[in-house]
Amino acid sequence: MPSASRQMAVLVLAGALVAAGLAGCSTTQEKAAIHQAESERILEAREKRQELKGKKRDKKHEKGER
Repeated sequence: MPSASRQMAVLVLAGALVAAGLAGCSTTQEKAAIHQAESERILEAREKRQELKGKKRDKKHEKGER
């Protein structure tokens, strides 16, 4: 029969492994929130590029260029 200190060491080690596993895992909701934030940044950057492109096009039309 294992000693009490050995059983305690095994329990502590198992607890540490479980805690490390939980700390490294992210939930589906967290992943979805990260993806949504990334998508919003991409869409905002796209909108800014389109606005700049439109402004450049307007300036060319004012000057009579193509």
